[in-house]
Amino acid sequence: MIYNQIKIQLKKNQKAWLITGVAGFIGSNLLEELLKLNQKVIGLDNFTTGHRYNLEQVRELVTKEQWENFTFVEGDMIDFSTCHSVTKDVDVVLHQAALGSVPRSIDDPIVSNDANVTGFLNVITAAKDNGVKRFVYASSSSVYGDSKELPKVEERTGNVLSPYAVTKATNELYANIFHLQYGMETIGLRYFNVFGKRQDPNGAYAAVMPKWISQMLKKEDVFINGDGETSRDFTYIDNVVQMNILSAMTTNEEAFGEAYNVGAGGRETLNNLFVSIKNGIEKNVKDLQVADPIYRDFRAGDIRHSNANIDKAKKLIGYNPSHTLEEGLIESIEWYIQDFQGRQK
Repeated sequence: MIYNQIKIQLKKNQKAWLITGVAGFIGSNLLEELLKLNQKVIGLDNFTTGHRYNLEQVRELVTKEQWENFTFVEGDMIDFSTCHSVTKDVDVVLHQAALGSVPRSIDDPIVSNDANVTGFLNVITAAKDNGVKRFVYASSSSVYGDSKELPKVEERTGNVLSPYAVTKATNELYANIFHLQYGMETIGLRYFNVFGKRQDPNGAYAAVMPKWISQMLKKEDVFINGDGETSRDFTYIDNVVQMNILSAMTTNEEAFGEAYNVGAGGRETLNNLFVSIKNGIEKNVKDLQVADPIYRDFRAGDIRHSNANIDKAKKLIGYNPSHTLEEGLIESIEWYIQDFQGRQK
């Protein structure tokens, strides 16, 4: 597997990495993997959606020497001087910072645009000014909009359906221009419903997977938007970490200036997902019986079905998902149960 070879290579050769949004769900998982590979990491976060305890959890999972390779900067990518400072002497940028959530962007499009477009432009411009060649960034499956085609193929997108989708489509346009005009090695990653450890279950805009697991553990009502037949390509965090690092290390010139689907290549309905999580929790938590879900209206701006064709990522980047939905779900449920029980003590 190419990824295993890359990890061996990295352990022998230390690079300097910038992770924006390092205290978030995906950012902290990237930090954990890179520190375990003895890499030097600068992390930027303003804690709008990230959490200090994510960084503390990573600290507990790496050695003292590995943790000393990490430099944290509390700051906002809206401030260009901050972006300029953190991109100095960096080999690779992994740009994960963003205000996620379709509903959040519908509620406040200006704030989403500030973070996701202005912030993105600040980071990539600062990286260019400081001579950073490799720029890997988080895009989103939301760019497919009203496209009915399944599975989704990178070259064919529909009309976007939310301000959030507009911001991610704009990121891809800017990244392509920075590749064409400035020679930057940009790679966009269209994430498909990422889930896994350290994903925040709280707040109005929490993702469905951690939210449902948390609600079931707390014996709270679980809500399904619409009829439950909406489907998603749920993608475990380890697959996303792999794709980021492969993208950061690829030597394939054809890979640059492109965006790639990052999914597991499957599709599951919300109804079936509920049953899988329910069964997993009841199997692992003694005497806990999960109640049936409560159905409510469809959510504005949501795509009905989503499924990634990952052939392009496999061919040009060497992507090979390590976890299916089922495998990722087992690991996620175990992690959330341990985390929940730990917080109860």
